[in-house]
Amino acid sequence: MALHLSWVFIFGILGNVVSFMVSLAPLPTFFQIYKKKTSEGFQSIPYVVSLFSAMLWIYYALLKKDAMFLITINTFCVFIQTFYIVTYFYYGPKKEKILTVKLMLLFNVFGFGVIFLSTFFLPNPSIRLLVLGYICMAFALAVFAAPLAIVRKVIKTKSVEFMPFTLSVFLTLGAVMWFFYGLLLKDMNIAVPNILGFIFGILQMILYAVYRNHPKKTVEESDPKLQLSGHSVIVVDVAKLVVETQGDKGNNGRDGAFNKV
Repeated sequence: MALHLSWVFIFGILGNVVSFMVSLAPLPTFFQIYKKKTSEGFQSIPYVVSLFSAMLWIYYALLKKDAMFLITINTFCVFIQTFYIVTYFYYGPKKEKILTVKLMLLFNVFGFGVIFLSTFFLPNPSIRLLVLGYICMAFALAVFAAPLAIVRKVIKTKSVEFMPFTLSVFLTLGAVMWFFYGLLLKDMNIAVPNILGFIFGILQMILYAVYRNHPKKTVEESDPKLQLSGHSVIVVDVAKLVVETQGDKGNNGRDGAFNKV
């Protein structure tokens, strides 16, 4: 029993460390936004979705009561994603500010509110946790599927310019850590989404090996809207991560965030 708990602790710590690093990946991008005093056409939706993901997993972990490491990393993700959103909102054009407010109301207020109200008052605690777990798992699976867009772009252009290898490695490592963390806790809501995260991570590294020597594209691929192709789990966020920065074209090398599972 003690050995089992020690392994849960180890994978929880490792998952937090990897997801922490992925969550910080967009910092160079936002430093450039700060210096240039403009959002440069980058979009806020990856960060809004990552914040929503972190909020969901914190709620789930609080109900579960034995998943402290989900709370620690996702609490940090709430802080860092809020920082990204505020920075983006401050330097973004009026049209993008309005869109960001709408996205926040849709995901973080209405979406989370509906999920909270529809589960919190369920009379049976086990049913409440089960329903919320399915919601978290479904959302995490959707987030992990997001990199398919960037995979398609790599195959189409034969260029890995928008798929930093280091980021793919960290996302894959994060998926492994959170998978074993969920497996040892006997929580498939945490473990299952990271199987998909691991598969996509390996796929991205294989594509990098195949296309790394191809010349970079310089025309359409410079479109900053491509950043939507990615997002970040955290525990989700690894998942939370993928959404968030994979498309941030090497703005730092993952640049790019990894709710975190």
